[in-house]
Formats: sequence, structure tokens, C-alpha cells
Amino acid sequence: MKAIQNLQPDRVFYNGNLITMADCSGTAVAVLNGSICAVGSDQEIMDLAGPDTERTDLKGKTMLPGFYDTHGHFPSAGLVAISSVNCNSPPMGPVEKIDDIVQLLAERAKGIPEGQWVLGRGYDDTLLEEKRHPTRTDLDRASQTHPICIVHTSGHFAAANTRALERAGVHSDTPNPTGGVIRKDLITGEPDGVLEETAMRPVRNLIPPLNEVQWFEGLEIAVDEYIREGVTSIVIAGCNRRDIARLQTAIDSGKLPLRVVCMTGKSKPGQQSILETSGLKTGFGTDRLRLGAVKMFQDGSIQGYTGYLSKPYHEPFMGDTQYRGYPMRSREALIEMVDEAHRAGKQIAIHGNGDAAIDDILSAYEQAQQKTPRTDTRHRIEHCQTVREDQLDKMQTLGVTPSFFVQHTYYWGDRHEAIFLGPERAHRISPLKSASDRGIRYTIHNDSPVTPTKSLFSVWSAVNRLSRSGQCMGEAQRIGLEQAFRAITIDAAWQNFEEDVKGSIEVGKLADFVVLESDPFAGDILAIKDIAVQETIVGGKTFYRKA
Repeated sequence: MKAIQNLQPDRVFYNGNLITMADCSGTAVAVLNGSICAVGSDQEIMDLAGPDTERTDLKGKTMLPGFYDTHGHFPSAGLVAISSVNCNSPPMGPVEKIDDIVQLLAERAKGIPEGQWVLGRGYDDTLLEEKRHPTRTDLDRASQTHPICIVHTSGHFAAANTRALERAGVHSDTPNPTGGVIRKDLITGEPDGVLEETAMRPVRNLIPPLNEVQWFEGLEIAVDEYIREGVTSIVIAGCNRRDIARLQTAIDSGKLPLRVVCMTGKSKPGQQSILETSGLKTGFGTDRLRLGAVKMFQDGSIQGYTGYLSKPYHEPFMGDTQYRGYPMRSREALIEMVDEAHRAGKQIAIHGNGDAAIDDILSAYEQAQQKTPRTDTRHRIEHCQTVREDQLDKMQTLGVTPSFFVQHTYYWGDRHEAIFLGPERAHRISPLKSASDRGIRYTIHNDSPVTPTKSLFSVWSAVNRLSRSGQCMGEAQRIGLEQAFRAITIDAAWQNFEEDVKGSIEVGKLADFVVLESDPFAGDILAIKDIAVQETIVGGKTFYRKA
């Protein structure tokens, strides 16, 4: 038994199947003051219990460290549920064609005063019957008296109606911003309503934010989603000062049991993120709310044709056989941004889906290290969808750690093969096995609200790599079950400089656990996504228990 001696625990869990993700083993664990004080056999742990110790019989269920989702946009899933029409296609929503979107938006418009915004989220042009984005003409059919804005499932596009475009001052003479495109009608030259990447900002900046009451209602919805899925720690990929203040209020009031790491954004050279402005270090904060990496973008979404590739898209975009997407900024500008944050001693996380964007990111990391050598930076690449083998070699050399959005294999795998990337590149998206073979530590994430927060589904995707149609998207890139669970536990904690306090069940670490109804290592790997979470525990306290 490994234990802190002569201490009576507050709570003990016994008669369990413990998967510790560490070099210790046992069937029981003891908790004191929110941390693990002993791991061992049932008898050893029960001998520590005193008259006031709470005893929990796990009844043979499997206990793991609480799941750690390393990239998402909490509490956006809840905020979207409060504010927006669900425009997703099955299985996440009801939409099959553009008329369905128009009808849902029209129904929402009838219930609110003229002039107020009507919002939607989650449409996917490749799943719609028409195989295109809704345009301003489509959305004008829902309402011409309400401004309307609906966001693509990727979060990298929006479609707006005429009223919204007029309010934002977007017209035929409006130039494309850096890192974005205002799509225009080829005949009239007028904006067709579809806005790519940074071109969304003029419209989205006009949308009134949720008030305090609405925000906290949305937070409660999001907390329920995460905690029911066994998630105990999260990284929010982009927070501002108001977000951080509200999160702290939620923690103080007992409404937020999750442990939160906040990335803070940086969008241009010379601009400082909250982390840089404050002069604080990555990791500053408490075990409940901490500052994480400085977050940047270098491209968009491959399923939206805005991911930046080194070779053209498989199916030409608008007839352009040489189209490769585009970067958010020049490589030189990115190098300057990275150098600023790197010299300040910060961890950096950069969104990169296309391999050309990843080339830019790795060049920036390499040059920053040459100018200001640092050890153990754990600089990240977010999503890292089409990373090549030579790029993985460079990541290994530089000590760069990717966070893979591996559920792309399921949600978009078939369309990557048929439309965006072609068979060869599509079967290599999220190349987990290649990263493992090089000893690169990585994580897997959900990117909520792009996809639902389901860590076990991410594990299922990592070990099976099955698409919606059931085909395997690259058998050679499948990984083993232990490696997949490491990517949402101990390696997730390591990626965020928290391996000393999270990610495994061992003495001295925070008592964050998930209890599953069955052992994922003992059954069919195809059934992993269907295993139910029995209980979620944070700091030794149960915040969810299946009825």
C-alpha cells in the first residue's frame, strides 16, 4: 500500500477495479482534504477508515482518474443552447436541408420583437441536401426584419441575412480582412451572406452578449454535460477577462465543480494576451482556476476549405484546381507573435489544421527557440489534423506536443476522403500511431460545441478510427486502449504542466475520479463509446451519480 501515514481519511472507495494510470495498483483508495492519501487493497484502506469516514462500495465498477478535456470552448455548449437555434444535422440535430434551417429560424423570429437578433449554430454545408452554405437570400426568407446570423458547425464560418449585413456595414465595396473572406455573388458583386474566418467579426461583434442570468443558466447546462461524461478538468481554448471573472464567481458560488485552465488569446504582433499583460506565468492560479497557454490561430477548418494545405484540395474549391486554403497571417507575422510570447516565458498553443499552417507554426517555434533557448516549453499545436511524418520528426526534436481532434475520423472522415483531402491524406488525419511511435506525448479532445463533450467517444475514435459510414479511416494510425486513456488523463495533465497533481490515481494527487459501469479493457473495443459513466468525483466529492 502507498499511503500518507497516521491520517484518518474523509472518504474511502473500496471493492473497485482501479485503473490508476500510474505504477501503483489496488482495489481501494482513500481521500483526505480533497486529495488522495492512500491506494491499496480493500483491507488496507478500510483499516485506515475511522468512525467519521464516508465509505463507498464501488461494487466491482471500474475507477479511473477523472477525464481531462484539453481543448474546448466551455461553457459554449450551454450558451448556445440558451441563445441559438440548433442547426446541426443528425445525429446532433434535426436539419437535413436549407428549408429546415429557414423554418427553424422563422419560428424563432416569430417569438421575439422585430429588430432583435435571431441566432443559429451548427449547420454543416456538406451534410445539407443542397451541399452548400445558406445564403443571405435563404435567410431573408426566415425574416427581413430581424438580423440573422448562423454559425457553421466548425465555428469558422457564419451566414448572415441582409439586415445583419446592413447593420455591420458589409457591402459590395467592403474589402476582405486579413485572414478572412467575404464571399460575393459572381454576377452582382454583392455579399452573398457567407463570411469566412475573420470576416465574421463585423457581424458577430454586433450581437449582444448574454446577460449575467443567461450566462449562468448556460453554464449550468454545460456543467451538466461535462460532469455526466466523467470530465473533471478542462482547458478553455480562449478566455477574456470577463470570462475569467465569471468563472471565478461560478467556482466561489459552488456552481462550477470542474477544474479549469484558461488559454488567453493573441491575434496580432504587438498585441498582448491577458497572460502576457499580467506578467503572470503559465500555471498561475489555484487547483480550480489557472492560466494556461497563449492561444493563436494560423488557419481555419479543412471541412470549410479554409484549412491551409501544402497541396490542393481533393475536390477543387469553386473550380480552382490549385486552391490550398489560406493562412490567418503571414509566416513572418506569426514568427513575430510567437517570439514575443516565447521570450516572455509563456507556453503557446496554436490552431493548425492544414499541413502548410503546421509548417508555419513549426518554423515559428524553431526560430523562437534559436533566439531564446528554453527547456520543456510544451508548446502545443491544436487539432494538428494533417500533420506529415517529417513534421512529426520536427515536433519530436522541438518538444512540441499536439492535441488531436481525433473525432474528425468519425464526423468528417467520409467527406475528407471524398471531398476535401482524398483517400491518402484522409486516412492519415490525426496520426496518433505515428506520434506514439516517435514518443511524442499528445492528447485528444472534443472541441465542444463543435462536437459533444464525450471523452469515451474520443477514446473509441482513437482505437477504432471508424467514420459515419463504418469504414476505417487509416488502420495504421489506430492506437491501443491504454495510450488512448493516457491522452485524456495523465498525458493531458502533463501537457498542461499539471502531472504532479492530476491525471493518475496515486498518493498526493487531487481526488478526481470517474467510475464506469464496465471495464473498457475487458470488453469489445467497439462498445467503448456506449459505456455509461456511473459516478463523477471531484476533490473526493460526488457531483454526478447515475440514477
